[in-house]
Amino acid sequence: MGLLRWLPALLVLLRPPGVQPADPIRAFVVPHSHMDVGWVYTVQESMRAYAANVYSSVVEELSRGPQRRFIIVEQEFFRLWWDNVASDTQKRQVRQLLDTQRLEFVLGGQVMHDEAVTHIDDQILQLTEGHGFLYETFGIRPRFSWHVDPFGASATTPTLFALAGFDAHLISRIDYDQKEAMQEAQELQFVWRGSPSLAEHQESFTHIMDQYSYCTPSHIPFSNRSGFYWNGVAVFPEPPPDGVYPNMSEPVTQANIDLYAEALVANVKQRAAWFRTPHVLWPWGCDKQFFNASVQFSNMDPLLDHINSRAAELGVSVQYATLADYFSALHALNATWNTRAHQDFLPYSSEPFQAWTGFYTSRSTLKGLARRASALLHASESMFTRHMWPAPRGTLDPTWALQQLQQLRWAVSEVQHHDAITGTESPKVRDMYQQHLAVGMLGAQKLMAAIILDQLTPGERPATDPGAASEGHSAMVYNPLAWTVTTIVTLTVGFPGVLVTDESGRPVPAQIQNSTATPSAYDLHILTTIPGLSYQHYRIRPTTRVQEGVREPAATVASTTQFGRKLRRRTSSRDRHLVPVVNDCYTLFMDPNTNLMHSIRESWRNRTVHMTQELLEYHANGDVKQGPISDNYLFAAHQAALPAWGAVGMEIMTGKLLTEVRQYFYRTPTDKEHTYAIHTRLAHVSPQGSDDRELLCGRIEQEYRVGPLDLNREAVLRTSTDLDNQQVIHTDNNGYQMQRRPYRTHANNSIARNYYPMVQAAFIEDSQSRLVLLSERAHGVSSQGDGQLEVMLHRRLWNNLEWDLGYNLTLNDTSVVRPTLWLLLGPRPVTAALGPRGGLALQHRPVVWYGELTGTAPGPPGRWQQTSVTLPPNLHLQTLSLPGWTYKSNHTEHQQGLQAGRRGETNLRRVLLRLHHLYEVGEDPVLSQPVTVDLQSILQGLGTLGAVEERSLTGTSDVHKLGRWSWRTRTRLPHEGDSSPTPRPPEDATIRVHPKEIRTFFVHFREPSGAAHPPTLTLVYTQISHNTGRATAVNNFISTQARSLRPANDDDGFLCWSCYDQSCGG
Repeated sequence: MGLLRWLPALLVLLRPPGVQPADPIRAFVVPHSHMDVGWVYTVQESMRAYAANVYSSVVEELSRGPQRRFIIVEQEFFRLWWDNVASDTQKRQVRQLLDTQRLEFVLGGQVMHDEAVTHIDDQILQLTEGHGFLYETFGIRPRFSWHVDPFGASATTPTLFALAGFDAHLISRIDYDQKEAMQEAQELQFVWRGSPSLAEHQESFTHIMDQYSYCTPSHIPFSNRSGFYWNGVAVFPEPPPDGVYPNMSEPVTQANIDLYAEALVANVKQRAAWFRTPHVLWPWGCDKQFFNASVQFSNMDPLLDHINSRAAELGVSVQYATLADYFSALHALNATWNTRAHQDFLPYSSEPFQAWTGFYTSRSTLKGLARRASALLHASESMFTRHMWPAPRGTLDPTWALQQLQQLRWAVSEVQHHDAITGTESPKVRDMYQQHLAVGMLGAQKLMAAIILDQLTPGERPATDPGAASEGHSAMVYNPLAWTVTTIVTLTVGFPGVLVTDESGRPVPAQIQNSTATPSAYDLHILTTIPGLSYQHYRIRPTTRVQEGVREPAATVASTTQFGRKLRRRTSSRDRHLVPVVNDCYTLFMDPNTNLMHSIRESWRNRTVHMTQELLEYHANGDVKQGPISDNYLFAAHQAALPAWGAVGMEIMTGKLLTEVRQYFYRTPTDKEHTYAIHTRLAHVSPQGSDDRELLCGRIEQEYRVGPLDLNREAVLRTSTDLDNQQVIHTDNNGYQMQRRPYRTHANNSIARNYYPMVQAAFIEDSQSRLVLLSERAHGVSSQGDGQLEVMLHRRLWNNLEWDLGYNLTLNDTSVVRPTLWLLLGPRPVTAALGPRGGLALQHRPVVWYGELTGTAPGPPGRWQQTSVTLPPNLHLQTLSLPGWTYKSNHTEHQQGLQAGRRGETNLRRVLLRLHHLYEVGEDPVLSQPVTVDLQSILQGLGTLGAVEERSLTGTSDVHKLGRWSWRTRTRLPHEGDSSPTPRPPEDATIRVHPKEIRTFFVHFREPSGAAHPPTLTLVYTQISHNTGRATAVNNFISTQARSLRPANDDDGFLCWSCYDQSCGG
């Protein structure tokens, strides 16, 4: 940071031709309030203390001054105010302010989502929920982003926002030294082509805020109070009764107005030197501001008037503005902008020893729960859609069903906030997020159970009488992916002898072994193959002998080989005896002298890669007097990670269906309980015949048990190989695309600054092989040495930094976490083809229902075999949903209805469909090709298509009428039309999807003759009662499972009501 960073710079720096102004600098003062949906205070506490007052007072003050402006960002707070606080008069004022463009909604999502550790599916969900509300209520569609507080910027975001129809994108937090360099070079504005495959077709003009970020400069030279914050600082838990808040700025008076004007103008000029045009965006606001908009505007109004009266003298004119005002003026300059390729702005450091890379792992429990909730929502959405089309079956109340879905949509959207899934919130706010997720997940489970009950025969229904004799168990398995999936589902049963049969009574391959979680129980593994969006139904009966007439015996029993504990310091001789664990794709060699993995041989090219795994810990400093600290946000490593174990035990469970290696790591050789465990699983399935079987054979599944940790420890899994990766690691942006990450040496904090977020995938490679990790939750990852791939699994921290203590942000996390990783090892072409599908298979594992039977009579064979929904292997069915929106697809008709005050009806005839091409251009010779699909063919199980409309990403616009702005670059002339190509309307429901495209459609089905069709209804999101007998049956079904299920992952603190993550018990 040089001296020039702090001094006003001259305005004679190089500007592009035709841009250098003759007029004064034009400052656009954008009033705003940054309102975190959580963080330190719960949503309810924030609404009571300040948030409701922001909207009430802003609406009143904007109505009093036609020159005033304001932008609103997060919809969760606004929706709560609109539904529960706003009067009819205030609602009319809001509509008038929107019509006159004095009030503007920007971004428009439920929250301002994090960009580092969120998955693209969840980003789209929360954006869709907010945009749907805004369009339904006001008929408006946000045109600009305002992503000012996420901790680093992903290259996925400009592509996502382009697909949503935004005309410009605004960010703030990027690495401090990179921002300084971009300021000095006047490169804070550019056209960002975030996707290497889509490039200029889905680009976004991007503005990076300067070093002052989204807050008004607080220091003014003539006062010891903050400047420009006349309403002071919000007070919790209630506003002060006298209206006097802490740190209220000095009021503007005749005595100090010149001083205020000089301070504001000096700051505007300093900022102007960092940009290439005469237009300066000057954000007015900060966290929790404008709860008293009256005092804010009454002071700023005369100040702006005073500056404008001296504009010629001061060289600056000022005006209140929205983002539309600012970007419209910028666009009208018709300047030529630089382009940026698909590089992101991660990781983010705010100072040399403040690397914001700790939050990639913080609160791993919440990260895992959020992703499991998202997967459950994805499955329940498609289940409900399939239940309603081509005709509703049973007595399910669609109003109640949509309530359950909406509850989980909102909970999953909420936790994407940049102080939620990041793990940077206080404990009480974490509890709020988890409670909302748990309630939403339970509602979705009740809905799914109701759908299952509608299709069960009386003999298949779960027993509801605890005293009734059991006739065995029933397991229902649903595949939420639009491909055929072959996998192994795991149940926990109380009996060692089991016979598993399918719907037709045929035996099914299964294996039983001692449970990993319950000593007195058994893990039952069942091999299942399920077509896309379809069910498999299994009957499970205890048995002690081979059944007469059955072609195969009961489930095979795994054998166990125990290996004694081995000390960490022990080394083995050169001619060591290795224990092989073999399937058709891999041979894992375990070293019994160390009880560690030694190497892996892959079968595609028969290459053996030396590979060891061990658990280590970084020892964090907790005393600010002793140096930099780690906390929820920050990772500050003072030395290399140290081994976290003194001894390791091992056992190998060998079976016909799978083999499992269990390693237990003890802090000291004499400890009775292990702190860490690794369970490694290989499936004995031939890879021949189908892609899904190759994926099952070609993955090494690992589940970890980590914790509880000692205080100020950060636990990592380090996989060391002989791959010559030159310390280059590749990690994903939001499960959408990969980024190459070479190791960079910094003067300070190099370990932490070379950590990157892994949301779904990471890999290292050399010229022959690639090692891929696939994850079901976010982690921080790094390559700290050649051939190393390091994953941070868990953190427990405390420090005495006053700020952390004051907000309870020290991360004293005493939980035990159980993350899962899948490993792929092989030639680049093999792993590149399997990786994207594997990541989705891990995220969206089959959903399992399991309960006792009341009878032995099976239903008719084939009853569960609906027509499958099957896509080509490079296409992902990202969304199949009945969103239940009330708005009309035709924009003019919708606007007319709003103006007439007509309330729309919930439309259950409109299905939301998204298709996502998984591969980059050139990634695979076959899978990277554009793919043509016939929607009628792939959706035939839902009925006959009546109409197909292509929409913007969030569904609120006809994609052919988006009309996004085009920004001049060196490779494109200005105003050549929309920056993205206009897709052709589907012809006969046939569409073509190019690499990395995400295409969104409204699909309308024809009503089958003589069949009941999904109704159009008015939906009110309050508690709605439904048939009492049916509710009892559903609740009993859930309760039956609750008594028998073990938590699939103990770390979430909530019972796994059904086995949406592939593992449940009985």
